Amino acid sequence: MSDNEQMTTGINYDLLVEDSLRNVTRGALAIAEHAGLPGEAHFYITFKTTHEGVEMNPDLVKGDGDELTIVLQHQYWDLKVEERSFSVTLSFSGKPEPLIIPYAAITQFTDPSAGFSLQFDVQEGESDEDDMMDDASPEAEEETSAEIVSLDSFRSRGKEDN
Repeated sequence: MSDNEQMTTGINYDLLVEDSLRNVTRGALAIAEHAGLPGEAHFYITFKTTHEGVEMNPDLVKGDGDELTIVLQHQYWDLKVEERSFSVTLSFSGKPEPLIIPYAAITQFTDPSAGFSLQFDVQEGESDEDDMMDDASPEAEEETSAEIVSLDSFRSRGKEDN
């Protein structure tokens, strides 16, 4: 969606769709939290380690840039799914490490056993509330006129001939 279209409608549909897809990630994690991972399911989750709200041992990302991919498969503990983030404990070099990851920090969610993958844009320095409210500018609140189209113009002409 272009910036001009967004200003006209005042609704950032791209952001709404992305937020809905993040709910798919949250839902899959909630299933794993309550019932475990079914069958061969396992998750690869890539996230921005520097995103606001990420809590983890900083030693885990030394030399790996600002993204980290974790795997939830056989050995994970204390998975807790919250509204805006999830927490889990994973083993790194034989040592348990707790992680807290906001859904807004996730750049990719994949379940290879299902051939399923989602990719997300992550805006650094913005929280979820900022993302949802970024269109609340005075310009976006101005009323716009809408073109009203009559359905009669699309109806079959054959009825008129009878």
